[in-house]
Amino acid sequence: MALSFTTHSRFKMREYGLSESRVKRVINSPLRIEEGIAPGTAAMMKPAGTSKHPYEVWVMVSRDGVDKRIVSAWKYPGHTKPGEPLPREIVFELREALEAS
Repeated sequence: MALSFTTHSRFKMREYGLSESRVKRVINSPLRIEEGIAPGTAAMMKPAGTSKHPYEVWVMVSRDGVDKRIVSAWKYPGHTKPGEPLPREIVFELREALEAS
């Protein structure tokens, strides 16, 4: 199984200070997997940070045959509840990136 990154995901990883290995850890052992906002995608989450400054690392993945494509990655401050909708800013950015690709 090959793993590829979109230009948008690379940009977001730089913006949020996420390394490629951090993103791969989220994919290999997510705490939660939810349906992505884009058709045919899944969003995976793994908590990070400290008890004083918790955050979640989210990765949106699309499956292309046997390969996985990283569509986006971001940090979310605090904790989300399962099934809770994403903030509007993140949804807007993801939709723009998906339309551009």
